[in-house]
Amino acid sequence: MHIAILTFEGYNELDSLIALGVLNRVKKQDWRVSIASPTARVKSMNGVVIESQATLQEASAADAVIVGSGMLTRDVVADAALMAQLQFDPSKQLLGAQCSGTLILAKLGLLDGVPACTDLTTKPWVQEAGIDVLNQPFFARGNVATVGGCLASHYLAAWIIARLEGIDAAQSALHYVAPVGEKEEYVSRAMGHITSFLNEKLATI
Repeated sequence: MHIAILTFEGYNELDSLIALGVLNRVKKQDWRVSIASPTARVKSMNGVVIESQATLQEASAADAVIVGSGMLTRDVVADAALMAQLQFDPSKQLLGAQCSGTLILAKLGLLDGVPACTDLTTKPWVQEAGIDVLNQPFFARGNVATVGGCLASHYLAAWIIARLEGIDAAQSALHYVAPVGEKEEYVSRAMGHITSFLNEKLATI
């Protein structure tokens, strides 16, 4: 099972790295979580340089993809050659977007007729792309989910874990990262945001 987190130049650390940490709480031999970037290294909006672990081509074949956000997302969607490399299929993959990553899914035509979540800065750009933006942290329809706000990244990670490994695995991952003394409340709140969007039968993609 491969989960790719698309991470571009100018990325937001809270989006890519929190999701990376939560998703890696699943300890299975065939469970792989990768930072996928168009270049060998990318620098964050705050100057943190990380190395890519997967190509965009590998991400396009992944079982699940999170499209991270960053300060240069509008440059990404304006780059036709780069966008052409993003070949996703929601009938075969779970697709999630964090904040300005929602704009990328919108420009790829993957949110047509589907309302979405994003951050307040990105909201007008997503609306200009013809998408109805919701005033909530998480929304999913079928195999596509979006979140708004940096600290909503664990909702997206939990949704992917729940879809691929089940609710118990998602709760366990959240419980591990939750603050001591607040674990039950934290897990309950997070699961409350995603549970109603889970399919009745949590089939593996």
